[in-house]
Parts: sequence; structure tokens; C-alpha cells
Amino acid sequence: MLTDRQRLEAAELLRSAEHAVTPIDPLTESFPGIDTEDAYEIQLLNIRHRLAAGAEVRGHKVGLSSPVMQRMMGVDEPDYGHLLHDMELRPDVPVVAARFCRPRVEVEVGFVLGADLPGEGCTPEDVLAATERVVPALELIDSRIRDWRITIADTIADNASSAGYVIGEGRDPRELDLTAIDARLTRGDELLAEGRSDAVLGDPVRSVAWLARTVARFGVPLRKGHVVLPGSCTRAVDVAAGATFTAGFDGLGSVSLSFI
Repeated sequence: MLTDRQRLEAAELLRSAEHAVTPIDPLTESFPGIDTEDAYEIQLLNIRHRLAAGAEVRGHKVGLSSPVMQRMMGVDEPDYGHLLHDMELRPDVPVVAARFCRPRVEVEVGFVLGADLPGEGCTPEDVLAATERVVPALELIDSRIRDWRITIADTIADNASSAGYVIGEGRDPRELDLTAIDARLTRGDELLAEGRSDAVLGDPVRSVAWLARTVARFGVPLRKGHVVLPGSCTRAVDVAAGATFTAGFDGLGSVSLSFI
């Protein structure tokens, strides 16, 4: 476990890396002994810093929601990060790829909450009752850690490697089988990746319920109007300037994001 001073130092390193678009060495190398509790506290230090500067929380994202990714990281549960208002992207406004260190996109079935979620004890049934709509989503991920050489502590401290997101219109969750939505990621006419919604903990609703229970331990609520990205249905794909990526979902629609 790190000291408070070391946590502050690590948070400052990540902030500087993001602002300068210059990745740093893994925190696990610079701060031997860092654990997941340290990492979440470092994440919260930087979130509080951004909130003090005027940012607003618009939701949360879940990472490491597939068994394959959990095995790669040597963990047995997902992690989470915050979605802030300045991370919202639009399909009709191209994103400058050079603003990011090593950006990638992921395909997700997003949730827009129509009511607050309970924290401790939150169930999948609570999630369905509180969800206003599920939406097609693309998450823009980035790592302020050099070459994506991340461990679980590195990615948690780095806001779960989140950088931005875009969502489409969506549908009432009760109109769909949320465990069987086929998803595709394309670049123009090129198919890059395919997956299905049950790649996310067997059911993305479980991921949202896990998130509500987990963030409650840190005094963080999931509120009406928040967006929740429960985890990717497909592998992540590297971003390049000049490309337009589209996430398409059977029965749910699609959403696109362009880069310049």
C-alpha cells in the first residue's frame, strides 16, 4: 500500500501524461507495492481534481468484464472508471486522434438510467427497473501508460483507461433479449470485429448491478440520467486519423465515430 504522498504523486503523473499526450512508465514499476485500493484512490484524486475545475459526472464505465480479460489481468472481477461531461463525443463531430496517446475503440451496449440505482444489494432486476433505455455505444479508450503495458492497478488508477464515449438513440430494455444482441465493429465497409452482448459477464445487466454495488463502497451513487457502459462485446481496435468506426447491433441500431 502507498502513502498519501505517493498517491498524490501518481495522480499528478497521470494528469501530466494526459495533458501533454506523453505516456509514462507503468505505475507498478514506479511505485512498487501499489494495490487496487491505492489505484482507486488515485483515480478518485484525479476525478475530484477535474470536478473542482468544473467537470460533471455523467456516468461510469466497467472494464475487464469478460473472463478472457480477467484472466489476462489476473483478477476475478471487473474494474470501473468515471464518465465526465467533457468525455461526451458526437457522431457528427470528428475527434482529433492526436489528442490521445494510443486510442482504441470498443463496442458496448450502453445503459441510460431513468431512476437512481440502489447501491449495496443492487440486483439485475433493480437495473432493469431503473433503465430508461439501452443504447448502441462506442467507448474511446486510451492509456496514459506507455505502450499499454498495464496491470490491473495501472488501468484502475488511469480511470479504467477511459477517454470518451458516444451513444445512439436505443430502445426500451424490456423489448430486447439483452443476452443475445449480436454486435459488429466496422471501419467503412470493413468488418473489424464481431461479438455478442453476453460476452459481458454473461449478461450486461449483471455488470451494471456489480458496478452499483461496488461504487457504493466508495460513496459513489449511480443517478437518474447517468450513462453506464458495462463492458465491450468485441475486442478493442486501434484508432487512426481518417477512419470512421461504426458499432452496429441487431435490433438496437448503430452509432459511429470519426477521427481526423
